[in-house]
Amino acid sequence: MLAPASPVEQIFKAARLRDFGLEIMPNNQITGNIGLYYVCNKLSRMGLNVMPTARNARGIDIIAYGKTGRHFVGIQVKALSGRNAVPLGRDAEALMGDFWVIVNNLGVETKAFIMTLDEVKERAQVRGSERVSVWLQKKDYEKEEFKDRWDRIEKKIKTET
Repeated sequence: MLAPASPVEQIFKAARLRDFGLEIMPNNQITGNIGLYYVCNKLSRMGLNVMPTARNARGIDIIAYGKTGRHFVGIQVKALSGRNAVPLGRDAEALMGDFWVIVNNLGVETKAFIMTLDEVKERAQVRGSERVSVWLQKKDYEKEEFKDRWDRIEKKIKTET
């Protein structure tokens, strides 16, 4: 009889994505981690320094800065296993970060959409009356003007010298 999988083995099993030749989708926390490190990888390859913040803490997910270390941007990452609306919480005014990176379709055909905080707030939609929730619809973020626009983050850091 096989021994039950350890928690570490379960995490690695859950993190297997088709992008990496494997077959199952992870839970929400692991999806979030995969999205976070996907963004860190992309920014690092652009020559930026990136520092993920504490997971599940209120606030931004990544601090990114250039070679001089003088100018920083805060980045919020939202990772989705599909191509869905993005939950933004209960108050659009409480949103933070200079940029939002929405990584969707993880494990199928991963895509990233880079938006400024103002762009997210302008497009946010409120649902409900008693129990309010704020969402960013797929039609509002999944646009060519935002798709793979990593240069927006790089430009913001490099023009502030």
